[in-house]
Amino acid sequence: MTVSSAATLNESAQAAVQPGAKRTRANQALAIGTGVGIEIREESLRVALVRVRPSGVEVAGEIEIADFRKRPAKEWGSEYHRFLKTHHEDRAATVLLPRRDVIVRVLPLPGVPPKDRESAIALQMDALHPYGDEDVCFGWAKTRRGGKETPALVGIIRLVTLSDYEQLFADAGIAVASFTFSAAALHAAVRVLHPPPQEFVAYAETASGSFEIYGESESKPVFSSIFKLPVERATALARAELRVSPETPAIPIETLLPPSRTGVPAPSLLFATALAGACRWLPAPVNLLPAERRAVHRRSLIWFTVGIAAVALILAGILIATPAMEERSRLRVLREEIAKFEPAAKRAAALDQNIDHDRARMRVLDEARGRARADLDVLNELTRLLPPAVWTNSIEILPDSVLISGEAEQASPLLKLLDGSPYFQNSEFATSLVKTQTSEIFRIKTLRRARQ
Repeated sequence: MTVSSAATLNESAQAAVQPGAKRTRANQALAIGTGVGIEIREESLRVALVRVRPSGVEVAGEIEIADFRKRPAKEWGSEYHRFLKTHHEDRAATVLLPRRDVIVRVLPLPGVPPKDRESAIALQMDALHPYGDEDVCFGWAKTRRGGKETPALVGIIRLVTLSDYEQLFADAGIAVASFTFSAAALHAAVRVLHPPPQEFVAYAETASGSFEIYGESESKPVFSSIFKLPVERATALARAELRVSPETPAIPIETLLPPSRTGVPAPSLLFATALAGACRWLPAPVNLLPAERRAVHRRSLIWFTVGIAAVALILAGILIATPAMEERSRLRVLREEIAKFEPAAKRAAALDQNIDHDRARMRVLDEARGRARADLDVLNELTRLLPPAVWTNSIEILPDSVLISGEAEQASPLLKLLDGSPYFQNSEFATSLVKTQTSEIFRIKTLRRARQ
């Protein structure tokens, strides 16, 4: 079995694009190019011409070539070239293959060095497709999430199928730079100007009425499938595959793509294909066409080299100057805001201090008022409890106890009398009883019960 490889990502360009804000700025600065996307449908070809700039995206034009399978190739090829000539372009196209012709795999390659990844994929190829001994062609690309490298996105197509498409477009005189598939085109297109959300589920309706579901998550960096189901059911199955929350909203694929400055863009999959083909030095889609058979527009290559050199110089200056400028700007704004709110902050601090002082005084007054009321209750209870025959010399009311000094004919029963009150407990004689001819002199200490 012959296996042809078509790894398409530019390793050095991707290595220059760093995670975070610098990576986003670099993507925007490098987002300069023009792409022609061709979507192969059952009976027609959809073509879109897209121009990408750091300031936005413009869909310059779009046509549909009908009945291309039944018409002479040169006839519809001429229609295609007239379309490009109208827009003063002569570009090699990026062709989106029908989903049924491509097998998509997401292949983890833990611990495999970058230079050995293609060989590692080729070694596993027999287990990745159901075509048996038939010759196949594969392409792969690294996937990235948040600047971190994740498993490889692999596309596999029967060699005879790819050769038929090559011959078809060659007969029409159409130069093809890339044959790709929807998952690869979407993975690249959603990253042209801005990084996509960390987790999402997106959908697009195909020409046959089915739904293409595309999503990304932490557990599955790329998910793509065609469902002949209602969109609600299809997206629910996709959420389960991606292992995201059932509440994750399903969004149209076009909301993830850069908005077109010229109004309504082309259909989402076609638009994504043209976008991905416009900026091949950014993370590019998987290319199933072997490198030696790819068409390259020479004028574009010259402008690409010049543009990359200019952008690299500008980007280097921006990356060097921007952090210092942003820091100075933030410090200046911060000082201005501090100066603006400092008087109010001082007044607020003074008010807080006064409030704390007043609250402390109120607590002292409340405690004093509460103690006086409690002491009066204790005095009233003693007046009620002690029989008229008991003579008290002094009653000392303390926060936790009461000391009672006096005389009584029988002092011992007073302990039980006091402990039976809800105000007192653990009563005892503080000193020994002193007996006289007619009475006993006592000093009792009783503890105060806590009151609710």
